[in-house]
Amino acid sequence: MPLLTSVSGFPRVGRDRELKKAIEGYWRGDRSLDEIRKTASDLRRRHWKLQADQGIDLIPSNDFSYYDQMLDTAIMLNAVPQRYRSLSFENPEDALFAIGRGYQGERGDVTALPMKKWFTTNYHYIVPEIDEATDIRLASTKPFDEFLEARSAGIDTKPVLIGPYTFLKLARDPRAEELDIDRGLINAVSAVYATILTQFSELGASWVQIDEPYLSMDKEPGDESLFTSLYAPILAAGRGGVKVLLNTYFGHVADIYERLTLMGFDGIGLDLVEGRRGTLEAVRRYGVPESTTLVAGLVNGRNIWRNNYADSLEIVDELRSITPNVAISTACSLLHVPYTTEGEDALGQDVLKHFAFAQEKIEELNEISRIADLDKAGRETSREMSANRSLFDGSRVSADPDVAKRIDSLTPEDLVRHPARAERQRVQREELGLPLLPTTTIGSFPQTREVRSERAKLRKGEIDQKTYDTFIQNKIDDVIARQESIGLDVLVHGEFERNDMVEYFGQNLNGFLFTRNAWVQSYGTRCVKPPIVWSDVSRARPITVRWSSYAQSRTSKIVKGMLTGPVTILNWSWPREDVSHEVQTRQLALAIRDEVLDLEKAGIRVIQIDEAALREKLPLRRSDWHREYLDWAIPAFRLVHSGVRPTTQIHTHMCYSEFNDIIRDIDDMDADVISFEASRGDLVVLDAIHDAHFETEVGPGVYDIHSPRIPGVDELVTRIREILEKIDAEKVWINPDCGLKTRGEDETWSSLENMVEAARIVRSELGR
Repeated sequence: MPLLTSVSGFPRVGRDRELKKAIEGYWRGDRSLDEIRKTASDLRRRHWKLQADQGIDLIPSNDFSYYDQMLDTAIMLNAVPQRYRSLSFENPEDALFAIGRGYQGERGDVTALPMKKWFTTNYHYIVPEIDEATDIRLASTKPFDEFLEARSAGIDTKPVLIGPYTFLKLARDPRAEELDIDRGLINAVSAVYATILTQFSELGASWVQIDEPYLSMDKEPGDESLFTSLYAPILAAGRGGVKVLLNTYFGHVADIYERLTLMGFDGIGLDLVEGRRGTLEAVRRYGVPESTTLVAGLVNGRNIWRNNYADSLEIVDELRSITPNVAISTACSLLHVPYTTEGEDALGQDVLKHFAFAQEKIEELNEISRIADLDKAGRETSREMSANRSLFDGSRVSADPDVAKRIDSLTPEDLVRHPARAERQRVQREELGLPLLPTTTIGSFPQTREVRSERAKLRKGEIDQKTYDTFIQNKIDDVIARQESIGLDVLVHGEFERNDMVEYFGQNLNGFLFTRNAWVQSYGTRCVKPPIVWSDVSRARPITVRWSSYAQSRTSKIVKGMLTGPVTILNWSWPREDVSHEVQTRQLALAIRDEVLDLEKAGIRVIQIDEAALREKLPLRRSDWHREYLDWAIPAFRLVHSGVRPTTQIHTHMCYSEFNDIIRDIDDMDADVISFEASRGDLVVLDAIHDAHFETEVGPGVYDIHSPRIPGVDELVTRIREILEKIDAEKVWINPDCGLKTRGEDETWSSLENMVEAARIVRSELGR
């Protein structure tokens, strides 16, 4: 019999982003709620059938969401703060959207719940809020509804739930430094999950998958006790009925694996891609209970390269020598990869054969399952094994000797900028002549339908380059004039020529490939289309100098040059698997360094090098932070800017992440100014900045750009005052949380006008 196959989760926005288009149409008033619901139903059925047709045994349900699974889980547990309940929406979808993106209208005015990165991915989850008023109980039928919906389509599924341990560890109490997970809360949450298992038993479900990625994190005192306390009643409810698959991913669980084997789970899912070494060592040491199925996560759900069947089969064979009860699965949900390689013919078959997106990864599971049951001779002569083996023979690309030479010639001095930052900041204040609390934006302005249309016309050959360039010039002229008119201090050119902050740079670098439709969900309805690092990277041509210089020529105010940093380019691309991330990042750093120096030569005095994703790939285990990541990521950023003059001010920007625990490493990047998301996190990072005696000037975002609501002047004044309670005014910049690309024109300019006015008010309060 072939190995049992399981998929942890499937992309939900659709092959052509149908869900995104339907929901955004509803927000604009172009589509009805019924249309959204039909689109969602059609997608779910299509995805279930696709997996069933490929012979997958354990097909997930309840992996679908209109916005975010953590938000769905909070709603399921009735963990919805009163301020959202008071909006009194008739439709649950409207309430969900209000929590996820905020609401401002006739029913009230609320900001969204905080949003953070989902472990080491570029996916963002909504942070649940629990306080003493929260009444935990089962408040949603969504998991059951989708299970029954699949059954009505003739498909038995494996319901998927975010686990109670992960949920509680990621939740917060807005009025306390950390959530107090007391016995009452543990019992209430456990009771809900026990009830869910009981109901699924009654409905005839064979398996329920409970995802606990937080088990891959370092354990704090009491964590193991918390986990066992949560699961004792849950497993008791499932015993004799539905089987419980505890699913872990994004790393190893070696420090708790023995405990997991003793708890009576029917299945334990292990990530054997990112957690291979530690996990295999634990399995060898502690074995697998006779009654437990070990579900081996072999197919990478985080990258797009084909699976190496020889490696996967080696793991399968070893596991089978330990236990006969082995199944294979994706290492995590396929939410983090595009839908399918079909339609990407422009890449050519010689290139495309190296890639597997979600649909192809399901096919890989099937092939590994079949090949695993062949004897040695059968495997060697297998057509699938032969084709797969040829992908890993080392002939895909050749190294670029010029790139290797540049890297080999680097010295430690190339990573150091002179003079020291304190002296540079003094010189820059004199050179730039900015006011106290200077105002700026993060870079991009709204990419309207008109902007996207003109770019598409150029791509299709409907307009020539000159016509397009004139259009971009006019957009820059307009955005410069409008920024001047509202009184911003440091301007940007708007980035109208850029399709994406990473893809645009990749298109001007050697070594990158690009897809037509390989979209991945980032948050809510926001999708990104990462480029692919195919070979060694170098700068093909100047990237940003032309438009930055043009913008600066249109104003006497300072215009920032806008670049994407090397770590973010790599983290938001599909990186190579045949070369280390460290090597790829250093190649990128040299390419962006060339751009920085060219901008400086062109007279750009402030240059922002975005490292929005720096925190994103920080290893989950603290012991790995420096050796496996920070020891090369931080120097790569320093390499980018170390060659500029003292008077050139270097900014960087970081997005939704937890910064507190690496605040000193961020300071060690040696930028002059850093801006970062802070509004959704209630400015908690300011305490860490204060305590670390942070030397870099800072721009904590004063309002959330992922929400359509417009912050009032009084609200922004209060926010700035809160910042100044923790940080010296001489070191503070005033800016939004992030770029404005996804926002509408009216809300953008109204929000910025209020921000500038708030800065003026606070300056006057300070006598400046």
